[in-house]
Amino acid sequence: MKIIDGHCDVLLKMFENSSIDFYDPLNAELDVSFAKMKRSGVKIQFFAIYLAESMKQPNFDHYLEYINIFYQKIIANGRIALIRNRTDLNNVMNGSACGAILTLEGADAIRNHSLYTQILFHLGVRLIGVTWNYANWAADGVLEPRQGGFTREGKRFIKECNDLGIILDVSHLSVKSFWDMADLSQKPFVATHSNAKAVCPHSRNLDDDQIRTLLRQKGVIGITFVPWFVREKGAAIDDLVRHIEHICALGGEQQLVLGSDFDGISQWIPGLENTGEFAHLAQHLSKYYKDEWIEGFFFRNWYDFLHVNLPHG
Repeated sequence: MKIIDGHCDVLLKMFENSSIDFYDPLNAELDVSFAKMKRSGVKIQFFAIYLAESMKQPNFDHYLEYINIFYQKIIANGRIALIRNRTDLNNVMNGSACGAILTLEGADAIRNHSLYTQILFHLGVRLIGVTWNYANWAADGVLEPRQGGFTREGKRFIKECNDLGIILDVSHLSVKSFWDMADLSQKPFVATHSNAKAVCPHSRNLDDDQIRTLLRQKGVIGITFVPWFVREKGAAIDDLVRHIEHICALGGEQQLVLGSDFDGISQWIPGLENTGEFAHLAQHLSKYYKDEWIEGFFFRNWYDFLHVNLPHG
């Protein structure tokens, strides 16, 4: 089975440790490596540019450093192809190479510079999560105490991304920011790595009204493997299935996707410790769902969304 995974933090680890080799078959430092992708059949992996919270003064050069790592150490040898548009997407899905989609998690260092946004687009960024957990120039994140929404500049940013063809991600936005996005975005938006708050009441998860709105506006929601987003304590694969069941009950069976957050976590669900272990999830899902539904969750729903929402090419 093919798999599309909508979020990982491999580039953060490679930025912090330049000796990490993504293609080393014995690599034990990464949850997502080329060998582990091949073992599970991961056809497309989203790679996030995330500037760690410990970086007190992030700037645009830091984004460029991550992008340089991505170009030199992930796609340079041709085994993984950068996906910029629909043609690239179809070439990957129909060819032998794997694919990569470059994303940005936290627009802090854009600092309301339209030129920076355009440069990121030209360099291949096709999805942006506007905030991480806290506030920046554009919007409040989910852990910002004041729980505000988008700023005036942030509202312009939504339009700018819509116009360029950059998909917007609400996973780390405050509740008010989520509703601003729902009101203002003229294009479908996504939650790349968020679960159902009705199943696990973590602040990073989405409530039923948010999920219904995202689905109604033709977005997708990526089930994530962060244990404390799955269950408050002692998360297991069956608990992850409960989130899938709940989102499907809200009408999301054709818009539920995967967004593991591998390499962004230091604890794992037993049996889902890395991207080579997707077969365990498939085995659990096969108890409850037909193969065509599982194929939808694993790759078809992401593919259908991307085929509509990536730029023409």
